Amino acid sequence: MVELTIGREYLQLSAKAFLSLKTMAEKAFGQLSEQDYHWQPDPESNSIAILIQHLSGGMISRWTDFLTSDGEKETRNRDSEFIDSSVSSEKLMNRWNEGWQILFETLGSLRESDLLRTVTIRGEPHSVMKAINRAMAHTAMHVGQIVYIAKQIKAAQWVTLSIPRGKSENWRP
Repeated sequence: MVELTIGREYLQLSAKAFLSLKTMAEKAFGQLSEQDYHWQPDPESNSIAILIQHLSGGMISRWTDFLTSDGEKETRNRDSEFIDSSVSSEKLMNRWNEGWQILFETLGSLRESDLLRTVTIRGEPHSVMKAINRAMAHTAMHVGQIVYIAKQIKAAQWVTLSIPRGKSENWRP
């Protein structure tokens, strides 16, 4: 049996937290119609499609060659991620899954000894731990936006992703 260390625990907890965020967003996606992905309350707001494009683009850029190249790849066109070109939800999900696959493969390949290595994002040095924390915070923020937008779209038809209102007592030990 492999001895649990702080570094291994951190990597395992990070992977579980990312998986939880992915799952939460996908539960929201499961409640949407095709057109719901592209709804915006106003032209300056992001649609769910835009958030998917942005998160996926970031994951692909940041987690590809994570330890050896800058997290902001020359091949990434970040500005285009914020244009909703009305692609299908199937294409959005393909891109979504591509980003998550790269993230999980890279995260799974990291070793405890990598955590204090230095990586760069837009030329700025980060420890691997700091880069993971940065990615986690960024992902959590946008997943929260996805859930909030989906809830606004579905209104009374929204199926909660956590404990329903007025049911907290049912979840106490």
